[in-house]
Amino acid sequence: MPKQTEKKVPETKEATPIIKELEPVKETKVTIKLPVVLVGLSIIIAGVFTGYVLAQSGGGKVGGSLSNAGKTKEGLAKAVGVEDTATFKDSAEGMLREGGVDNEGSHHLERPGGPSQDVYLTSSTVPLDDYVGKKVKVFGQTFAAQKAGWFMDVGRLELLE
Repeated sequence: MPKQTEKKVPETKEATPIIKELEPVKETKVTIKLPVVLVGLSIIIAGVFTGYVLAQSGGGKVGGSLSNAGKTKEGLAKAVGVEDTATFKDSAEGMLREGGVDNEGSHHLERPGGPSQDVYLTSSTVPLDDYVGKKVKVFGQTFAAQKAGWFMDVGRLELLE
């Protein structure tokens, strides 16, 4: 039987923890002074008042709004859109119908002279669907089109009947 040899395991030193004493947290007292509170409240009240005044006067809209230009017995406004004659300088009259031509326009105006005289319309400011079947005058900006003879972005609409 072979002789067993004993292996000596090296001794390890036990690590001593480093302990630092933390300073206690000092309590601070937050004080708000009356003038600061009054200035803050004044700013909030002034902002609410300004917003109310601008909402009543139609402020912030280019050229002003026509949404309160009178109503018909059916509840339709006689004029809708914006009064921006610099941007919407083109105009046309006719019977408003649904449908464009080959994806150009959502609606069109039927005018005397047949389909070649129709004006194809789109609008992001005027609810054209509300006026389908009515004789109207539209004010807008003419755009180049692929299929439509006349393609207009409507900014204002006036009900004629």
